[in-house]
Amino acid sequence: MNASRYKARVRMFKALAHPTRMSFVEELARAERWVRDLTARAGSGMSTVSKHLALLQGAGILADEKRGNQVFHRLRTPCVMDFLRCVESVAQGRPGDHPACPRR
Repeated sequence: MNASRYKARVRMFKALAHPTRMSFVEELARAERWVRDLTARAGSGMSTVSKHLALLQGAGILADEKRGNQVFHRLRTPCVMDFLRCVESVAQGRPGDHPACPRR
């Protein structure tokens, strides 16, 4: 058993296990966003949004870039969207409907 490999996976699952964070991932899959845009979309305070973003970044899902006094976030691992689409298919009782999770 490779515990460190499993811990890295668990860290990623935990980072995705919140509706706000999942919505950020979906939004950032479309385009990079300024942190204030994400704050406005979430309807939460800046500190709450920053904590969500830090969890996603710590799991390797997001990356950020400071430009002047603004911080922009982007999806670092676009393949996570295939995983989320697969999860969505399974959650809707249609496993195998997405190419990322074919039937076996």
